[in-house]
Amino acid sequence: MLMKEYRICMPLTVDEYRIGQLYMISKHSCEQSGGGEGVEVVRNEPDNHPKYGAGQLTEKRIYLSSKLPSWVKAFVPRFFYVTEKAWNFYPYTITEYSVSFLPKFSIRIETRFENNNGDNDNVFGDKPTPAENVLFLDILSDPIPEKHYKESEDLSLWQSSKTGRGPLEKGWRDSHKPVMCSYKRVECSFEVYGFQTRTEEFIHRNIRDILLVGHRQAVAWIDEWHGLCLEEVREYERTMQEKTNSKVKCSQNSTDSGLVPRPAFSRSISVTDERSLKKMGVTTAAVPDPSHVTHSPIRLNSTPE
Repeated sequence: MLMKEYRICMPLTVDEYRIGQLYMISKHSCEQSGGGEGVEVVRNEPDNHPKYGAGQLTEKRIYLSSKLPSWVKAFVPRFFYVTEKAWNFYPYTITEYSVSFLPKFSIRIETRFENNNGDNDNVFGDKPTPAENVLFLDILSDPIPEKHYKESEDLSLWQSSKTGRGPLEKGWRDSHKPVMCSYKRVECSFEVYGFQTRTEEFIHRNIRDILLVGHRQAVAWIDEWHGLCLEEVREYERTMQEKTNSKVKCSQNSTDSGLVPRPAFSRSISVTDERSLKKMGVTTAAVPDPSHVTHSPIRLNSTPE
């Protein structure tokens, strides 16, 4: 298991970010959905936790096959989804990720938001994270993948007309008021011999990029959400979830109906694949030779249950 604590500061207050976070996640999910991939919201409902009290439980399916590197695609079905379950007890949240056919894979993210510049070394109250595992991410200067860069989200150029904040300048984290920090303790595990280190490092690289892009957007979009109340942003969230689900399902239906060409076999399982899958605890079934199949082509792909 590889654990890291990410600290991402923003020129916001914790109360402001409660609205900004919900807005950003909803809009970002919709932007990233389409072509049969993206985020499908399965449920979003009030939840009561015995320790943390009243909150919100959200379950999502994240379809991302085309975003995987080739060495990962070698042992996963062509179409599959990651299940995300999030418990929001703001300013504390828990998020867990799992894949049904990979029982040895898991990601757990604990988050706490505080009005400081990231100087709390025991924010989760159990034990301090070792210094070598703490990473500060700077939404102003840290690089992001080129495909995610937008000039309108460049915080060195950003200026908020509603709040008068921006642009950010070098050293802003120690001088800007207000300032808050998103503390994220991320544990990822993929306990499969030969794949563990490479996969866990790949996951953390992607989490770093996602955190940078998401927190940049929350700030850059402040004039869109600042001033909304919780009921208004929840209504926006419901509207965007319906739109996002429609985009994902429409693309998947087009693929399944044959409007988008696809080979008869989405994933052929080789001897190497089968051995790798068995190491991961996945039971494989014998697949008949396609040349002897007389009925409709079989598609070996993961589908919603």
